[in-house]
Amino acid sequence: MPTEPNAEEDALALLRSLLPKTQFERPAHAIKAANRILWPKLFGESFAFLQIDDEDVADLVADHLSDEGSWLRTRLLESPKLALNILDEIDRLAAGPWGGWLARGTDFFWYYENGKRLPLRMVGGELINLATRTKVARFAAPGIIERLANRSLVPNLLLMFLVLSILPGVRALGGSHQPVYYPLMRYVICRALESADMDPDLRRALASDDVPGAWGHRVIECDEDPFESIRKGSIGETGEVIDRFGDMPFADACGGLSSFVSDPSWTELCSQLRERAIAPSVFS
Repeated sequence: MPTEPNAEEDALALLRSLLPKTQFERPAHAIKAANRILWPKLFGESFAFLQIDDEDVADLVADHLSDEGSWLRTRLLESPKLALNILDEIDRLAAGPWGGWLARGTDFFWYYENGKRLPLRMVGGELINLATRTKVARFAAPGIIERLANRSLVPNLLLMFLVLSILPGVRALGGSHQPVYYPLMRYVICRALESADMDPDLRRALASDDVPGAWGHRVIECDEDPFESIRKGSIGETGEVIDRFGDMPFADACGGLSSFVSDPSWTELCSQLRERAIAPSVFS
């Protein structure tokens, strides 16, 4: 007997037929090119497409650093204490019960060489390639701006959140771990500023905001499969699906938070909260 077509294989074949066949230097380039093709096919012209990747943030950081009076330049790069305080606070958290949630993967920037992303360490005012122990750039505006422009440096996640969310005061939606590591980032910045005796207004703002972000990344719990509805529907019907989900409160969209309670990291976090090894708020 003939078998029913495999829906997953059909969907994958359809996706491949729509995607560009070009080779890309970086995954971010491929993702952005794919979205530019898929977005109008799925949503028409009713919804504007916006995607911000690490290269866009690199340009934003370069803009900040090009301004001689910007917070990022005067505080992070030109203050003798703040950057080191931030790194010290990350190390302190990593050594305690919050360890594993905010790692010091690289110091403020990743280094790209021959298509590989490499970690850096800040030593004596220099960004050092950990693998080769060679100097990559001085921790100063001119060299960093140049390397941001040629994409040999890109901001790390902490620096991305600093310019996209913390400094402008924009709340962030993210994955299931972000409600922990993002407040820790804010705490690190706040503590580093306090140690350097800087920016009391910013410190108060960071400490007093109880909802700096939320779990909102790819989270919709409902009786229907939204992706299936979008795939099968016309552009007009897709608009109706988007409007319906857009009107849904986050509390309803998140449903039972099953991804939270089943995640081993959250299980460990709950144990530490019960044992009072950590407090519900890092600012406590």
